[in-house]
Amino acid sequence: MTCSPEVLFRDALQSVFGPLDWLPVPDGAIQRFHVPGDRSGTLNGWYALFLDGIASGAFGSWKTGEIHRWSIRKPADHLEAHLIAQRIEQARHQREAEQHQRQQAAANEASARWSRAVPASQNHPYLVAKGVKPHGLRQSGDVLLAPLYADGELVNLQRIAPDGGKRFLPGALVKGAYSPLGRIEAGKPLYICEGWATGATIHEETGCPVACAMNAGNLLAVGQYLRRRYPDAVLIVAGDDDRQTESNPGRTKANHAAALLGCGVVFPPWPAGAPLHLTDFNDLRQWLEAHP
Repeated sequence: MTCSPEVLFRDALQSVFGPLDWLPVPDGAIQRFHVPGDRSGTLNGWYALFLDGIASGAFGSWKTGEIHRWSIRKPADHLEAHLIAQRIEQARHQREAEQHQRQQAAANEASARWSRAVPASQNHPYLVAKGVKPHGLRQSGDVLLAPLYADGELVNLQRIAPDGGKRFLPGALVKGAYSPLGRIEAGKPLYICEGWATGATIHEETGCPVACAMNAGNLLAVGQYLRRRYPDAVLIVAGDDDRQTESNPGRTKANHAAALLGCGVVFPPWPAGAPLHLTDFNDLRQWLEAHP
């Protein structure tokens, strides 16, 4: 029995995202769906399926940025190949337009939440646990708000719960956005790191400005923007050292970013006896203060 294009397309989706209990809508428009394993209520998955002519489509994830292309068979000639390419390009334009709308809506939400929030308390449990000052963070209820900027505009907020749980605003821009600490000056060091608490620690210890990229995968994009925006600053990537994680993504991505940026890179200088679960400069300072 021959399966329908919808079933075969769903099989392709399931090979990437896991079991799905619905059939795709073949109308050529961008459709969103919940990715198994993602937080409840999120719609990070997307697809577009075309049935006229040779069945083809594309799908991916807003969260990871991945894009996959699919067709029911190999094109028989260059005309079919051209048709598939046109459809993929159409899906890409639709996806980018919707992504821009989502990011703009999230930026508006970030501005509204930021304006309603109050200066963060030094006694917030997360700041106490990390041993750092607020450095301009704001607070909404018991949740800290760390601002992320892109091209000088507030585009996102990282919400930090008292227990350290972190979430960005849904649909908001992350790649290339960062949370700044301190004032950038020509000829002076400008550190790029992952987490906000790590950045606060580096800023407090060195007095230098820091751009917090919020994750290792964003170090390069932030560094590329800062290189263009502040060409006279001395960029330094301050990487995490995920010693207990396979392939050590913190160190690997920091070295990769520094190599492409042509800048320096530093990692926490672990003293003898420092536990392997420590990964960043904040961990190091906290451990040294507890083990003078």
